[in-house]
Amino acid sequence: MTGTRHKARTIAMQALYEVDAAARRPETVAERLLSETNLSEENKEFVRSLVNGTIKNKNEIDGNIRRFAPAWPVDQIAIVDRNILRLAIFEILFDNKVPVKVAVNEAVELAKTFGSDSSSKFVNGVLGSVSALTSR
Repeated sequence: MTGTRHKARTIAMQALYEVDAAARRPETVAERLLSETNLSEENKEFVRSLVNGTIKNKNEIDGNIRRFAPAWPVDQIAIVDRNILRLAIFEILFDNKVPVKVAVNEAVELAKTFGSDSSSKFVNGVLGSVSALTSR
């Protein structure tokens, strides 16, 4: 299950990246990416809920990024890092369906895979501060 959830988060992050970089409709992007996978319907729904929830709460999520990474204007953070942070902050502060540690670890793994050499440290640092807001 962990492997498929990681794959689902990867697809969600890719959808958020494309929406952010190319100003495409989230539903269209998510459905196209999901059509190219063999995820179960449950995991496809997980991807949709991550993408939709992150987009719906983007302004508040970005406020948290500004709060916990004040040296980095949100629009100047690398698109990959920004969307990994958005996804993880959604899971930590809004979704509340996985333990904070799981959301942070998944985000760090995504940063190691898709980000730059320093992305995982940056993501981990910001999410460490964000996760201090919750006692889960």
